[in-house]
Amino acid sequence: MKIRYAGSTHVGMKRSHNEDNFFLLAEENLYIVADGMGGHASGEVASQIAVETLANFFIDTSRDREITWPYKEDRQLTYDENRLVTGIKLANRRVYETAQSDARYRGMGTTIVCLVCGSTGAYLGHVGDSRGYKLSGTQIEQLTEDHSLLNDYLKVHKLSAEEIEHFPHMNVIVRALGMKEAVAVDVYRLEPQPGEVYLLCSDGLSGMISDEEIRETIEENRPDLEKTCQSLIARANGHGGVDNITCVLVEFSE
Repeated sequence: MKIRYAGSTHVGMKRSHNEDNFFLLAEENLYIVADGMGGHASGEVASQIAVETLANFFIDTSRDREITWPYKEDRQLTYDENRLVTGIKLANRRVYETAQSDARYRGMGTTIVCLVCGSTGAYLGHVGDSRGYKLSGTQIEQLTEDHSLLNDYLKVHKLSAEEIEHFPHMNVIVRALGMKEAVAVDVYRLEPQPGEVYLLCSDGLSGMISDEEIRETIEENRPDLEKTCQSLIARANGHGGVDNITCVLVEFSE
C-alpha cells in the first residue's frame, strides 16, 4: 500500500512556547508525536530528546541489523514490535538521565505516540495521554488509552460529562517518559486498510475538540493532508487553544 503523511504543530493561544515535537521519518515509515512536560523550556527538551532518540534508533538499526540493542528482545513480540518498544524505552532512559544530570531539567518528562509500518506489520506505540486514532469510512476510533489520573479514576467511578470537565486533577499523567528509569510501553497491532487514516496528536488537540469534530475536519479537508493538519489546529485554537497543539496524519491507499 501507498502511504501519505503530514504533520504540524502550533504553540496555541495561551502558551508562550511550544513543548510539543513531532518527527516524520519517511524512509522507515515511522511517525512520532511527543508532548513535553516540565515548563521553563524543559518540556521542549524532553520531547525533542524523545523523538530524536527514537528516530535515530530506527536509523541506526536500519543501517546495521547486527547492532547491539540496549534492551533484550521479547520473544513473544515481532521484530518491529521489539524495535519500537526498545526505541521508546531508550528514549525514556535518555530523558530520565538528562533530567537527573542537570538541575535545569529536573522533573521533566514527555508523552509519546508513534506509528511504524515495518516488514512484520504496522504498530502503534504509546506512553502518556497523547493519542492515536483510526478513521475508517465514517467512523473514528480512539486506539490508545490515556495514562492519566482521570482515566484511572473513570475505570472505577462513573462520572457525568460535567464532573469530568471539572475533575480537579485533569492534567495529571501517571505514566510518561522520564518519570522513572524504566517505563512500560503500550503497543497495538494495526491492520491498515486502503482508505484508512491514522491520527497521532497531543492533548492540545484531543482536549479541545471532540472526536466527532476531529472526524468531520479530516473528512472535509482530507485530499490535502497538510491543509487537514492546519484545519485541525485552527479548530482547536478556535475553541480556546489552551495548550500546544500537534497532529500527524498517516493515510493508506492502494
